Amino acid sequence: MTLPAETQLLHEIGPAPALDEHTMLEMYRYMLLARALDERMWLLNRSGKAPFVISCQGHEAAQIGAAFALERGKDFTLPYYRGLGTVLVMGMSPREVMLAIFARAADPSSGGRQMPAHYGHRKHKIVTQSSPVGTQIAHAAGIALAEKIKGGDAVAWVSFGEGTSSQGDFHEALNLASVHRLAAIFQCENNDYAISVPMNKQMAVKSVADRGPAYGMPGVKVDGTDVLATYAATAAAVARARAGEGPTLIEAHCVRLTPHSSDDNDRTYRPADEIKSLRTHDPIAHFRDYLREHGVLDDAIDHQLRASVKHDVDDATTFAEQAPLPDPATLSRHVYAD
Repeated sequence: MTLPAETQLLHEIGPAPALDEHTMLEMYRYMLLARALDERMWLLNRSGKAPFVISCQGHEAAQIGAAFALERGKDFTLPYYRGLGTVLVMGMSPREVMLAIFARAADPSSGGRQMPAHYGHRKHKIVTQSSPVGTQIAHAAGIALAEKIKGGDAVAWVSFGEGTSSQGDFHEALNLASVHRLAAIFQCENNDYAISVPMNKQMAVKSVADRGPAYGMPGVKVDGTDVLATYAATAAAVARARAGEGPTLIEAHCVRLTPHSSDDNDRTYRPADEIKSLRTHDPIAHFRDYLREHGVLDDAIDHQLRASVKHDVDDATTFAEQAPLPDPATLSRHVYAD
């Protein structure tokens, strides 16, 4: 499996704000944390403690690079179900992520009502999505319109897979955002498969980004396994949005290192050699090598970061597993009027 050459467009995006060594190490730690939490959730699922897992493995660079270009506490994020890396950067703690996996009462996403991976956090302006894919894209356009009416300059950033770009919500949202020149960023995390259907069997265009100009906005293609490239693309889109120049469609080409979900067996539709080659495109390994080559990371720092991440994951798992379940008497809350 090879990434298409046309994704290497960093030089065409323009220079991004400079990142210091501390920030790059922080990015790397978030990538490690997202991966470790994800791996732990798979183990919990296989041991019968977590009902469902839908993985971010292979998407960490696209999510964390984009999130670092946003302003925490100001901008709105509407992640899709793979958005674990996004929500961690924007403020959700590992404990809060695990509270949702165990469906505990203190789960900030829904108080244990939603399926796992339906991330939401009012305090951090993380807006949850519904299970039908794509609804969050229209919500992002609506939030951006409300922000424009209020006279603010917060950005509404939303993510989705390439399969979802064939849904009506995607097209309606892009049209609305472009007509009203809204401060919205639409990030397609393209991992080549809409569950089990390859991209070439569910759309005729070769690139999701090509759809951007059709709606009057830039369509930017970027290597979604490169955290710095995704950061640069998103930083440019944020600057454009805050300046009142309208929305941007970003296609971050990723790899899906796992089956679609814990209920899927990708060996039934992915060629064996493709599955075997996936790890050669691991975004964490790529960024680790980059940091080492530039003298930012060494064995001691890497070991320290991984030990810190393991502690956080262990703590979050223990904390959430021991947390109280929702009170059955609250079952109708947020469904019917009190």
